[in-house]
Amino acid sequence: MAADDVERPADSASEFIEAIVGVGASRVRDLFAQAKAVAPSIVFIDELDAIGRARGGSVATGGVDEREQTLNQVLTEMDGFEGNEGVVVLAATNRPEVLDPALLRPGRFDRRVAVGAPDRRGRLEILRVHTRAVPLAPDVDLEAVAAATPGMVGADLANLVDEAALLAAAPRREEVTAADFGTALEKTVLGTVRGIVLSPEEKLSTAHHESGHALLGMLTPGADPVRRVTIVPRGQALGVTVQTPQADRYGYSVR
Repeated sequence: MAADDVERPADSASEFIEAIVGVGASRVRDLFAQAKAVAPSIVFIDELDAIGRARGGSVATGGVDEREQTLNQVLTEMDGFEGNEGVVVLAATNRPEVLDPALLRPGRFDRRVAVGAPDRRGRLEILRVHTRAVPLAPDVDLEAVAAATPGMVGADLANLVDEAALLAAAPRREEVTAADFGTALEKTVLGTVRGIVLSPEEKLSTAHHESGHALLGMLTPGADPVRRVTIVPRGQALGVTVQTPQADRYGYSVR
C-alpha cells in the first residue's frame, strides 16, 4: 500500500472542546466515522493533553465534564477497532505526564516515541529548508550556524533566519551575511538590547560578576567553552556570559 493511498484525517484536540456538553464527543464520533469510511487511514490528534488529562475522582461540571465526556468517547472509539478496519491513531503532546492512564494502556496509545531537539545534522537540514528563499552571502556557513545553536528546535531556527533576514533588510542589503546571523543569534539567545544607562559603579559591578562566570568557565575542566562575555544589558540581565558546547552534549559529569 503506497503512502499516497492512505487518508490522514487530522484535528487538534482543543477543537473538540465546546461550552455545550456533548459536542466534543459527537465530533469524536464523526471523526472516527470518517476515518473508517475511507480506510486505510491515519487519525492524528494534536495537543492530546487538551482532552486527555487524567480524570479526577470528584464530580465534574461545565467544561471539565465536557472534556471528560470527550475523552471517554475517544477511549470508546479506540476500543471498538477491529484488526481489519485499517485505522491507525497517532497523537502528539508536549505533556505526556498529565495524560490519563487509560489512554496509555495496551491496545490504545501503547507505543510512545520521544521526539527531542534536533542534533547538529538535523539543525543543518532545518536551516537549509528555512533559507531556501533567503539570499545568503558567500561568508554564511550554515554548518557553523548549526554548530552554534545546540538545543534549538525548528521554530527557534526559523525565527533565527527571520531575524537575520530582517537585519539585512533594514539597510536594504540584498544578501544575509554571517554577521547578520551572529547578531540574530545574540538577540535570540541573550535577548534584545535594553536602552538603559548604567552608572560607572553598576558597570564595574556587572563586569566583576561576568568576569567571575567567564573565569570559572575557562578554568573548570570539562566546562563548555566561553563564547562571549558582555555587560551590555539584554533581556532581563545587566550582563551575560555565553557558554556553548563544541559538539552536542547529552550528559555532564558532576565533580
